[in-house]
Amino acid sequence: QVQLVESGGGLVQSGGSLRLSCADSGSIFSIYAMGWYRQAPGKQRELVASISRIGVTNYADSVKGRFTISRVNGKNTVYLQMNSLKPEDTAVYYCNMRNGGMDYWGKGTLVTISS
Repeated sequence: QVQLVESGGGLVQSGGSLRLSCADSGSIFSIYAMGWYRQAPGKQRELVASISRIGVTNYADSVKGRFTISRVNGKNTVYLQMNSLKPEDTAVYYCNMRNGGMDYWGKGTLVTISS
């Protein structure tokens, strides 16, 4: 059984910053990609940012220039640095790691941005 564990969520005012982290609590072999998704109440879950095994990154248009995804070399660990936060960023953020045969998810961490 493998479980991803997210941390770093919280309540921040508009314009503030948060750094989310995610780590594999077990051991996942051959990670293909890592990513962060988010889901706001009443909305569909969406991809926020991803990073491939070779370091290629992808961002949702809504967060480009504000969020940065990164990983730790040699560790199944991924971060999401979130700057210039907006109320629209309020959501539960989920960590995802993918290998050839499985998708692994965390339980989510709540990010709330106040006006």
